Amino acid sequence: MQAQIMAFLSHLDSLVWGLPLIILLLGTGLYLTVILRGIQFRALIPALRMALIKRNEEGEGDISHFQALMTALSATVGVGNIAGVATAIAVGGPGAVFWMWVTGLVGMATKYSEAVLAVKYREVDKFGTMSGGPMYYISKGLGMKWLGMLFAVFAALATFGIGNMVQSNTVADALEAAFGVPFWITGVVLCAGTGLVILGGIKSIARTTSTIVPFMIIVYLTGAILTLITYRENILHAFHLIFSHAFSPTAATGGFIGATISQSVRMGVARGIFSNESGLGSSPIAAAAAKTRNPVGQALVSMTQTFIDTIVICTFTALVIIASGAWTAGKTGAELSTFAFEMGVPSNIGADLVAISLAFFAYSTLLGWSYYGEKSIEYLLKERAVKPYRVLFTLVVFVGAVVKLNLVWTFADVMNGLMAFPNLVGLLGLSRVVVEETKKYLDIELAWAKSR
Repeated sequence: MQAQIMAFLSHLDSLVWGLPLIILLLGTGLYLTVILRGIQFRALIPALRMALIKRNEEGEGDISHFQALMTALSATVGVGNIAGVATAIAVGGPGAVFWMWVTGLVGMATKYSEAVLAVKYREVDKFGTMSGGPMYYISKGLGMKWLGMLFAVFAALATFGIGNMVQSNTVADALEAAFGVPFWITGVVLCAGTGLVILGGIKSIARTTSTIVPFMIIVYLTGAILTLITYRENILHAFHLIFSHAFSPTAATGGFIGATISQSVRMGVARGIFSNESGLGSSPIAAAAAKTRNPVGQALVSMTQTFIDTIVICTFTALVIIASGAWTAGKTGAELSTFAFEMGVPSNIGADLVAISLAFFAYSTLLGWSYYGEKSIEYLLKERAVKPYRVLFTLVVFVGAVVKLNLVWTFADVMNGLMAFPNLVGLLGLSRVVVEETKKYLDIELAWAKSR
């Protein structure tokens, strides 16, 4: 029976994450890039400054620009940045990285638009906190409450899978393999650590992620830089392989069996989307909680999430794998990334670094996704369901750490993909609203600049 369910879910997964969804996600990003006149390119530097330097934004909301960004990053910077990038290269060759970049660049326009709508259509709940996201802008902006509810159902189900059990299982596996920590001990520690944070709501989550996320990114990138210093002579060649194989088949070499152009495109786009979640509708839920006077202000900050996740962190992982030559070793997933870091960092430090990074990345994802699930449950069942949800989410963390999850992995992946369809309907249907809000904001900024 289990084998039949698994076969059905695997087939459903391949349908949901098939070519139509990939084309729809990329096409939406390209369309938004055009109508917004390349907002992600012309406003990137001011957006990064606003996100990382200027943190004193005032206005309605629960958390700062920076905290909203870190909460969203906590949910996206994770397994995809380590195992996902490695899988893309192992199957699609170095050229997959180019298509991952394309996905990230057009995804920035998608992420920007999601945040504009999330802030514009957000509401204040009975607790006095902000609630927003695709379910709200689909319902209020398009008048399609049933579609908003459908998104919330998919998001709530995905939360317990991709945002909970999958993450705690990843931490337990990584710590057991690297340091021999029993699964149940990891489960207890994670359960307690998650509960202490999420029971305090979004402000507690934001404070924690604002500390953890910058630290874990710096530690991981430091390890990547040390590895690249070892293979510094191969860095330019690595870029050459990325660009040349993006448009030509990758020949078999070493333990690599070769890849077609279509494999490079498919793996690069799929893993890029999995990593940064642009178009899936998850991160605008965090953006809606930000203190801001204007939807565009937070949207500019939100689009830097995709830049940091895909263009920065994923690129470092890819360069380590390609420059070290590990991509030809016949390995894949986290094993390939670990092998690449081991080649560049002395002793067992490389393997330990990957294991620790995976643990931090997965734990932070637990925190970010707990908030996404909470707001989805609140939308469906109102505020009375929030406290029971937090308790249940915390307990399920332990279950995920000690139970094998093949079915859960696949089911969660299906739900994660299904979130995209109603969200993309909302983005396309309300794209003109995004353009109008952007023009209004830029007119105000221009008038302010002239008055100085």
